[in-house]
Parts: sequence; C-alpha cells; structure tokens
Amino acid sequence: MPNLRYNSFRCKYSLSVRLLVLLLLFNYIASACTPDTADEQQTDAPQEIHTAIAADTTATRNPKPEPSVIDLLGNPFVANRTKSNSLSSYYDRINADFTVEADPIENRHKSNITDTIYTIRFGNSVMEFYAPTQSGALLLQVADIKSNAIVLRDNLRVGMPQTELIAKLKTQAQNLKVVQTPNEIIASTKEGAPISLHFYLNNGKVDRILYEGYVD
Repeated sequence: MPNLRYNSFRCKYSLSVRLLVLLLLFNYIASACTPDTADEQQTDAPQEIHTAIAADTTATRNPKPEPSVIDLLGNPFVANRTKSNSLSSYYDRINADFTVEADPIENRHKSNITDTIYTIRFGNSVMEFYAPTQSGALLLQVADIKSNAIVLRDNLRVGMPQTELIAKLKTQAQNLKVVQTPNEIIASTKEGAPISLHFYLNNGKVDRILYEGYVD
C-alpha cells in the first residue's frame, strides 16, 4: 500500500513538471514571435505612407485637362475650345464682307520668338486675336461690335432690347459680376484675370458691344 501511494505521488509530480516545462516553452515561443509581427507592422506603415505620397505626386505631375467648353467671358463668340482656335469659326459667324490682316509681333516673354496678331474688320466692327507660335492657340483679346452682322453666344447682339439682355445675363449671374448704369451694362469676372463685356445702350437697346479679354 505505501508503494502505491509513493508511485502515485511520483506520477503526479512528474506530470506537474512536464506541464510546467510545456508552459514555459509556450511562453518562450510566443514572446519570440511577437517582435517579428511588430516589425512587420512597422515595416508596412512606411510603405503605405510612401504609396500615398507617390499618388499625390502623380496627381501634381498630371493636372486635369482644361474643360472643352469655354465660359462666356472666356470667349463670347465660340464656346468650343478647339473651334475657338480656328479663324474659320469666326468667319462663319460674320454676315457681311470682311477683311483679315496678319501682323507679326515679338513674343511677350521671349524676344527671339515671333507671334502673330490677326485682325478681322467688317463695317465699323473689329475683332483682334493674339496667336502665340509655340502654343498654337488663337486668343481673342479685343472685339468692338457696332452692328448686328455678327451674333454672340446666347443670341447676344447689337439691337437687342435691354430687358432681354438683363434676363440673359441673370441666367449666368453665378459666374458674372454685372454692373448697370443708365447707358451701359458691364459683365465682368468675379475673380481671376480681368475680363469684361460692355453693352452700350441707346433708347433701351444695345447699340454697341465691346469685349476686353486678357492675354498673358
């Protein structure tokens, strides 16, 4: 009987030792694995930051293209950006005989480059364009319209009633600053480059339209 008790005690003691060894071994393995996981997390974080920075850099290098439709003050005659760079787009709108002049001019920023000024004349009206050689653009810088031989966008024209003009400008009030006097209505940009469209009045009707663009 004493032997049985002794053997039982030895078995319990041996089992306890084994469990203790297994518990220590498990803790060792767990503690050894934890730093690797933390390192991996720390390693992943800079990669995510780097990716975000790269995305921002790409956005800076590839700016959004200009819209294909120009606002009224950007060009009061032709809305399509591509068509606005062609003189024929303006020829087609003139219902009168006209002449065209082309004069070379020194580039405003580089003296070794020659650009061109195109001038269209019909009756007492005139339209002047600046054409930079390098960009291939055709920029309307001045238009002085004194007859109904040409109609602007939104059917704006010499001879239209003042009330009709005001109604049409109100539809674009969000983008325009409109100032009215007894003899003139001026639509201009709210911010950015100074551009204006002057409507001179006579007896309640538009008698003359003067556009003053901005060319840098």
